[in-house]
Amino acid sequence: MAPAEWRLIRTPPAEGAWNMAVDEAILEFAGRGDVPPTLRLYAWYPACLSLGYGQPVDDADLDRLKKRAWGLVRRPTGGRAILHTDELTYCVCGPQDEPILSGSVLESYHRLSQALLAALQLLGIHADAEKRYSLEDTQSKENPVCFEVPSNYEITVSGKKIVGSAQSRKKSSVLQHGTLPLYGDFTRIIQVLKFSNHSQRQNSRQRLLSRATTVESVIGYRGDWWIAAQAFQIGFTSALNLNLQKSGLTAAEGRRAMELYQEKFNNREWTEKF
Repeated sequence: MAPAEWRLIRTPPAEGAWNMAVDEAILEFAGRGDVPPTLRLYAWYPACLSLGYGQPVDDADLDRLKKRAWGLVRRPTGGRAILHTDELTYCVCGPQDEPILSGSVLESYHRLSQALLAALQLLGIHADAEKRYSLEDTQSKENPVCFEVPSNYEITVSGKKIVGSAQSRKKSSVLQHGTLPLYGDFTRIIQVLKFSNHSQRQNSRQRLLSRATTVESVIGYRGDWWIAAQAFQIGFTSALNLNLQKSGLTAAEGRRAMELYQEKFNNREWTEKF
């Protein structure tokens, strides 16, 4: 890739609705060219279940979420449910004519996967990102868990998914965000999803254990958010030939994020639209 100037934003842990509002605000501003293409690194607090854009809200067990004081949000991207906790989340936003993001969804996924692989290499994780047929089959649609099914150029270790990503395109803009689970019980998501019976819940848990993993499970000790963030910064810089300039949101982005938070992502009409 030719050298490029991007912006790097690292934000403190925040609730799910605010995180999604910030991602979409950056998408709007970076897509118009008002700010540089942006890599954002962040975390979630409290834990939050995010649903894919078109996923039925009935997949979530609202009573179980409330009992645990965990959040619920609907992402602007597709895919299935993810429980965001003990992880590093990345977001990339920019215009479709940015060379790294240009072309088809698959082409941009492939370029960005090289940065993700470079970051994991720095963490001591030897991962793969292979082109494969989409596995959005009947089984995956019946089960609401995102990390059960790796798709094209998603990152796996010994066949287990370790980075889950999704992409959204609006007009001339591209947003891709994804999550790297660092440590903890990966199957906690099963506790807050609806299943028709206990057996189905247990089967889903076992499938998840066999198909996905965390940094801690791979390297043998707890992954640290700041170390992982530094690895992502270096990985994107080296793999994509970027000059990342540390920054924060502009005042206008902050105002737009607050509008999106109030009107969309923290609004039950959006969260429960499907």
